[in-house]
Amino acid sequence: MRELNLKNNIKTCIQQNKNTPRIALTLNFSIINPEKYAGEYSLMNRLLLQGTTNYSAEELATILDENAIELYTEMKYDYLRFHFVSLNEDFEKSLELLADIVKNTTFNDFEKERIKFKGELSAELDSAKIKVSDLFTKNIYKNHYYGGSFTKVLEEIDNVTVDDVRTSYNNILNNSYKTMSIVGDLDENFAEKLLNKYLSDIPESKNIQSNILTPQVITSDAVELIKDDAQQAQIIQGWLVPTLGSLDYEKIMLLNIILGASGLSSRLFLELREKKGLAYTVRTSYETHAKSGVFSIYIGTEPSNIKTSIEGFKVEIEKIKNELVSDAVYNRNQFSTSKINGLLRDFR
Repeated sequence: MRELNLKNNIKTCIQQNKNTPRIALTLNFSIINPEKYAGEYSLMNRLLLQGTTNYSAEELATILDENAIELYTEMKYDYLRFHFVSLNEDFEKSLELLADIVKNTTFNDFEKERIKFKGELSAELDSAKIKVSDLFTKNIYKNHYYGGSFTKVLEEIDNVTVDDVRTSYNNILNNSYKTMSIVGDLDENFAEKLLNKYLSDIPESKNIQSNILTPQVITSDAVELIKDDAQQAQIIQGWLVPTLGSLDYEKIMLLNIILGASGLSSRLFLELREKKGLAYTVRTSYETHAKSGVFSIYIGTEPSNIKTSIEGFKVEIEKIKNELVSDAVYNRNQFSTSKINGLLRDFR
């Protein structure tokens, strides 16, 4: 692997894989400021492939399809990502299109895309499972940028203007730390020349301190959404926990695997579904952002089993707090014993 910095200081890693037919590229922009209204960044992301000053949305789609180029954008709370995969011979064409999108997106069809966005979110919220997840996110990140749930977006998205979107994108473009990675069968020196040709006039990469605050939980809340004719109860219990880069990250990853992320062999599945027959579905998840992580437990069960299920969560949490996990489990998950002893003594 070769590391280099482009003329505009974008840190780039190139991995040469010989005798492979396709090349993949990812370009990341950090996000340092919360959005003004919930959904503003998501709407911005949806518009990035809807046309540039050089190509309409239809022309872009046709070129990508004719050349078998897979190009998409991805918006998360802490970064905006551009990604493409192309045949080796189409690498320069793909790079040209990517550069055009990054530098010349028009954000046209704003109102049309907003209407589609609202319709899709409303349709998603018809699902009870999505609805309870939405409620959980909104409350565990109450009054925080990370709490941009579907319902909050629907409440605020009509306040967003096309000028808001353009301003936000320009702020991200001009005030972000940028990284890029490329993997494929390509000459590294030739790749460097092409990258500087098409991307060196993007605003310089800057290591700017984030203005996104670290979320804090002041109180422990239980929030209910009651529907009298529901055939299934959807329950999520969760905690704010350390995130990527913390000393506890690997420990929480292992906790997630043991309790509920390993499917049929996880403790919650074996205890609550197999032995007690409480659950249709039971699992855990560990979602990380730059300033916070959330560890959560989800179960879908009969409404009459709500209290028993929550008690089941508590039993398994207490067990992992107070009983050391066997060496066999450590070895199976490739973690050392020293990294997990004492895990979740303060988990509550």
